[in-house]
Amino acid sequence: MAAPGAGDALRERIETLELRIVDDYGEAVPGLDAHLAQTRHAFGFGCSAFELSPEEPDEHTRRWLDLFDTATLPFYWRWFEPEPGVPDTARLRRLAEGLAGHGVRLKGHPLLWHTLAPAWLLERTDAEVEELIRRRITREVSDFAGLVGQWDAINETTILPVFAAEENAVTRLARARGRVEVIRLAFETARAADPAARLVLNDFDLTSAFEEVIEECLEAGVQIDALGLQTHMHQGYRGEEQVAEIIERFSRFGLPLQLTETTLVSGELMPAHIEDLNDHVVDSWPSTPEGEERQADELVRHYTTVLAQPAVESLTYWGLGDAGAWLGAPAGLLRADGSPKPGYHALKQLLREDWWVQGQDLRSDAQGVLTLRGFAGDYTLELEGESFEITIPRGGGRQELRRPRTAARSRRTAR
Repeated sequence: MAAPGAGDALRERIETLELRIVDDYGEAVPGLDAHLAQTRHAFGFGCSAFELSPEEPDEHTRRWLDLFDTATLPFYWRWFEPEPGVPDTARLRRLAEGLAGHGVRLKGHPLLWHTLAPAWLLERTDAEVEELIRRRITREVSDFAGLVGQWDAINETTILPVFAAEENAVTRLARARGRVEVIRLAFETARAADPAARLVLNDFDLTSAFEEVIEECLEAGVQIDALGLQTHMHQGYRGEEQVAEIIERFSRFGLPLQLTETTLVSGELMPAHIEDLNDHVVDSWPSTPEGEERQADELVRHYTTVLAQPAVESLTYWGLGDAGAWLGAPAGLLRADGSPKPGYHALKQLLREDWWVQGQDLRSDAQGVLTLRGFAGDYTLELEGESFEITIPRGGGRQELRRPRTAARSRRTAR
């Protein structure tokens, strides 16, 4: 469906770009026939990508690529560097390069987190731990600079320095240095390693506690590029009103928001009385036909609600399939056998059909202007045999495209 028919709920996302076509002499070229087709959204429709094989895509990877355009890659320190000085760089780089080859945008998660901190850090003094954190962040961000464009600089800081589920050196350091100083350590080290990277403060706590952490960081001068809001909904969909309220509340900081680690289950819901989702341990948690229909409906409602909020720049689903899903929940879009659930088809219809400019036929007016309307993002513009790469920016605007009268037919970029 062409973007202008996307509906009132998404009116905020439809942009208008006036593209003036001129020749070598700067004169307008009227009456040119053009065809516009979308290639990627500016909004990040993402998913975790830990298990993919992009170099030689299997069916699971192809299903991922058919739906998503932004990948979150695993940099959990305990798994990434199980022994000091032996990082998993080569494997992660192959995964990152393979996905980038398919045009996928990449995010690393996380550079620092008290959970899954290496056990061998406990043997070191606080000063040594601080230096090792600095080296670890510098190494990963430097090694993946130009490939991984953004990072969760530090994860789940609302429970620092009180986290007590397991002894770890990051919590210990936060008790000694203070929470904000550990956050500052992560952000400033990452920014020094790659000034072009965007750095995210990510958390599961969507209460005022996270707001207080953000306020503390901003008052201390920590430069945050975006806020990550985890939305694991194992106990049921929060509903449009609550989702919109959460987004509105965190919008007050004036920072872009990312809806991270989103899940909706397609089986029995986790009991509401459970406070820590990790405490729900069951032998089996199957997907059910009724649950799959519910999940499909909730996915459409959730994505529509989120996309209608102008502060949100991306939404990442956490796990394509049930196989290997967090907590064993039936939260994937594919069943354990790899077959797609109704939610996969519903989301594909939304992202690749309803919210996608399949093709618009246009003609430049007397002033040589093509009026392009669509979602912010990347497009291919065909002008009578020539192909140009066009970006419709957030907020729309005006651009000029120089089209030589006698140039060979080749790919060019608008300016």
